[in-house]
Amino acid sequence: MASGVQVADEVCRIFYDMKVRKCSTPEEVKKRKKAVIFCLSPDKKCIIVEEGKEILVGDVGVTVTDPFKHFVQMLPEKDCRYALYDASFETKESKKEELMFFLWAPEQAPLKSKMIYASSKDAIKKKFQGHRLIKLKSLPLNCPLPPGEGEQR
Repeated sequence: MASGVQVADEVCRIFYDMKVRKCSTPEEVKKRKKAVIFCLSPDKKCIIVEEGKEILVGDVGVTVTDPFKHFVQMLPEKDCRYALYDASFETKESKKEELMFFLWAPEQAPLKSKMIYASSKDAIKKKFQGHRLIKLKSLPLNCPLPPGEGEQR
């Protein structure tokens, strides 16, 4: 079901910047986004960047000790959101990095909000091609998301 919700150009630019790794100076690397949260505009017609809801690579180890835990704490308890998280993890074979796209829909969120976010996810997924969608209803703060978990769509 399509909702007719549009995706703001800034959302697409942030996705591209997080996806494409350029040769950068140390100062430029610090300004890269580690995580960013998106919400619907007040009129519910556009997916936009939620102001102040981001983690920069330069914050990790300085003001943010555990970036994933901090990311989860930035998500609202009673409303839905979309998010991108640049995950770094180790497998038995090697270190890996993966850009993950989340649909956050906690049980306490209003039904109308859940319906709008669920029906609008296709608009943002088309812009974020090639990245799996991870649907989260809730997540314990002490439980990191293992690689490969989540629903691919």
